[in-house]
Amino acid sequence: MPRALICGVSGQDGAYLAALLLDKGYQVHGTTRDVATLPLSNLRALGLLDRVAITSMAPTDYGSVLAVLDQVAPDEVYLLAGQTSVGLSYEQPVEAVQSIVLGTLNLLEAMRFRRRPVRLYHASSSECFGDIGRSAANEETPFSPQSPYAVAKASAHWLVANYRAAYGLYACNGILFNHESPLRPQRFVTRKVVAAAARIWRGEREPLRLGRLDVVRDWGWAPEYVESMWAMLQQPSPADLVIATGTSSPLSSLVAQAFDQFGLDWRDHVVIDAALVRPADQAWSQGDPRRAAAQLGWQSRCDLAEIVRRLCDAERQIPSAGATLRAR
Repeated sequence: MPRALICGVSGQDGAYLAALLLDKGYQVHGTTRDVATLPLSNLRALGLLDRVAITSMAPTDYGSVLAVLDQVAPDEVYLLAGQTSVGLSYEQPVEAVQSIVLGTLNLLEAMRFRRRPVRLYHASSSECFGDIGRSAANEETPFSPQSPYAVAKASAHWLVANYRAAYGLYACNGILFNHESPLRPQRFVTRKVVAAAARIWRGEREPLRLGRLDVVRDWGWAPEYVESMWAMLQQPSPADLVIATGTSSPLSSLVAQAFDQFGLDWRDHVVIDAALVRPADQAWSQGDPRRAAAQLGWQSRCDLAEIVRRLCDAERQIPSAGATLRAR
């Protein structure tokens, strides 16, 4: 039975990846910063809480990382931990850089020190590319990060590439573009939009406030994207790959489709708030997934319309705060 360690198992990708690996017959271990205080709601939502062995690990503490690797002795490690929000990284840039860069370095160094066969998947990010105009980014596109989160992810990406080349580690980067699911927190714009549309549909009057509607993104479905993570570690040799749908849409389109799912006209309920505009942001983002298709046989299956439909269907099942209070 292969053994996998998912660092950051409590997040969206960690939970879906755990489900995938369990279905494939893996023994799955996961880490969070503090098992005693985190609710682990994503694992609970997928019915996995009793099927994953969870332990606390501080990625920024080398001793903690080394101890967990010794304890679990994994065949595969999936590094998904660290700050995941571009917006939050502007408010907490030091935490973003430390959690992502130092966490990655500690894991790579622990792997080098232990000298035991293990394969590492590192969650890189499309944010590393920055604003490249209207060209689809591929594996040769230069990085030009525009946020503290993106700078941290680009640094971690190159650490993985360097340790692979210098020390012969099996370590690879998945350069994932935006991928969504009902497990996303509401600080992410897709869930924020869908949750607001559902709230207004239930009768609340507070409008949805957004900074920009013209940003263009390549949006995929998270349960499909974790399939690529596993596939990357099954290859004869490690490689960094772009994972994307290959198509992109403006945020205004996602907003319109989400409100339409609830029978609403978004123009009656959306307010543009300049205070929500980020200091710097990618205007247009799209990935070129052809190499992943050729090497992994992976390709996305859900288009934006299907993603929005699934998100809205899931949101309808969540009771409103008022209904929850009345039920109590």
